[in-house]
Amino acid sequence: MKFTKSIIFTLILLFLVTNCGLYDPTVDARKIPSSGPDRARKNVDEGRGLSIKGLGNKGTNFEFSTSNPMWRASLEILDFLPLSTVDYGGGIIISDWYNDGSNKDESIKITVRFLSNEIQSYSLKVIVHQKKCVNNSNCVINKIDSKIKEELIKSILTQAAILEKQDKKKKKS
Repeated sequence: MKFTKSIIFTLILLFLVTNCGLYDPTVDARKIPSSGPDRARKNVDEGRGLSIKGLGNKGTNFEFSTSNPMWRASLEILDFLPLSTVDYGGGIIISDWYNDGSNKDESIKITVRFLSNEIQSYSLKVIVHQKKCVNNSNCVINKIDSKIKEELIKSILTQAAILEKQDKKKKKS
């Protein structure tokens, strides 16, 4: 009985080890880099690993940092909204559902995506979603094009231009 169990255990272990890829007779050790960073780079190049760019860099430069006038202007303009996601590293601001109180069955959600650091209309993408509810369990959400979108873009760009002008004055002084 013990002999049968040990044979079954050995077969299962052999099956698991060969299927895990621990043993691959087609691998040529001469083609595998010997240093860890070289092996990691080879794995990433082959799509078998994960690359975190700039992990070891001390001088990290975020594209959408808080010194960016577009970013600061957006936060100033959207300060009346409850924000659910604010990611300056990814360049996105997402509000939570907002209701001004005039119609309790309708709410809006605003997403601002930064496509560039330049103060231009094509540098921003603003998306407005509207949620209409008949009751708490029956809601419909639609993406809408409204005056809100255009006004937000205009306000953010205007405020960003003002902030950039102020920053330039501070640097000159």
